[in-house]
Amino acid sequence: MGNPKGFLNVKRESCKYRPVSERAKDYSHVYVERSDELSREQASRCMDCGTPFCNWGCPLGNYIPEWNDLVYADQFDRAADLLNATNNLPEITGRVCPAPCEYACVLGINDDPVTIRENELAIIENAFKNGLIEPNPPKKRTGKKVAIIGSGPAGLSCAAELNRKGHQVTVYERDEKIGGLMRYGIPEFKLEKHIIDRRIKIWEKEGIKFIAGKNIDKLPKGFDAVCLTGGSRVPRDLKIPGRELEGVHFAMEYLTKLISAKNKKVVVIGGGDTGADCVGTANRQGAKCVIQIEVLPKPPEQRPENQPWPKYPMLLKTTSSHDEGCERHWSISTKQFIGKNGSLNKLLCFNEETKKEFEIEADLTILAIGFLHPEHNGLLDNIGLEYDQRGNVKTDTSYMTSKKGVFCAGDMRRGQSLIVWAIYEGRQAAVAIDKYLM
Repeated sequence: MGNPKGFLNVKRESCKYRPVSERAKDYSHVYVERSDELSREQASRCMDCGTPFCNWGCPLGNYIPEWNDLVYADQFDRAADLLNATNNLPEITGRVCPAPCEYACVLGINDDPVTIRENELAIIENAFKNGLIEPNPPKKRTGKKVAIIGSGPAGLSCAAELNRKGHQVTVYERDEKIGGLMRYGIPEFKLEKHIIDRRIKIWEKEGIKFIAGKNIDKLPKGFDAVCLTGGSRVPRDLKIPGRELEGVHFAMEYLTKLISAKNKKVVVIGGGDTGADCVGTANRQGAKCVIQIEVLPKPPEQRPENQPWPKYPMLLKTTSSHDEGCERHWSISTKQFIGKNGSLNKLLCFNEETKKEFEIEADLTILAIGFLHPEHNGLLDNIGLEYDQRGNVKTDTSYMTSKKGVFCAGDMRRGQSLIVWAIYEGRQAAVAIDKYLM
């Protein structure tokens, strides 16, 4: 490594947030972009650790020590080449990935881990800024045509890889714009949508065809292979008395339809990232107050003994949205939605620790408790595909479904998961489809 003592002399310094008083009033990105010099300094903390477990922690197998070393040497262009070799959407993962690589960082055993995700973002944004990310269409075409149905990270990664191989790729999306849940499920203040559009324009120039606003309910004709990447979109419901009251919505309903929380008392049920996104959105809409409740106990702040390094630990996560104003409670189950004249006005809850019931006033409740499986009605049932025990699309080891020539990748196949796993699945499915076609 360029600076073998970097980790001894330099402390971890994460990106700075914009002031709460400023960022909570708009939908611009919550971070302040850091300088290349600071990125170089932070990259110097990457140790010559012999066995880099960060590679193991990252599903994509990113060349993390190598591009950290190149950043420290101020060779951002070469670092970008390595980054793009394993990741089709580093500008997205650099912003929203939970960074399992950092929890597997060897330095993290007895110190703060390297700022891997932020280094990744610095590399790709430097590359865009300096005109290094340009369209690179394949020099030869194979004559084979592939349809990708779904334009989330799995679908886009699969499309990009197949296009590189020379196949003609068409991506279908039922929503009005390309991007799937990256566009419609992640708020602008975490992922500004021009970031997605910037990458789509490059892929269009490379020859990928995108068709948005088209709901596919049967296999499109004229293709040599089809890959299904529609995600896991059936939300987990909370079927308790009062569920039918006006004012109870699923998180995706709230985030995509922009139901207003202005002047309302908001309760978010679910303590994960989507719940935090709902908290941040409600604050920006001018909610009176925001309370987030979670049925599970409060996670520890330090890595517990039963989740040793390099495993990804379940720790207490406080996001920028929580810092903007939110009351949080754990070990709380919801027993009933209570309303008046058909509209919600309170929740009957139960504290699993004290074993006591209590009420929370609420005009708007958002259910952010995950997803069950992909939507079966429509395309999947029409094709007659087999499902696994959890209701996901069943495939063999080559990502092929029970119908020959029809493949599946991402959350639709593996269930709700991380964006890096979706990208990995899309890339692996592309390898399998290319092998099948050729």
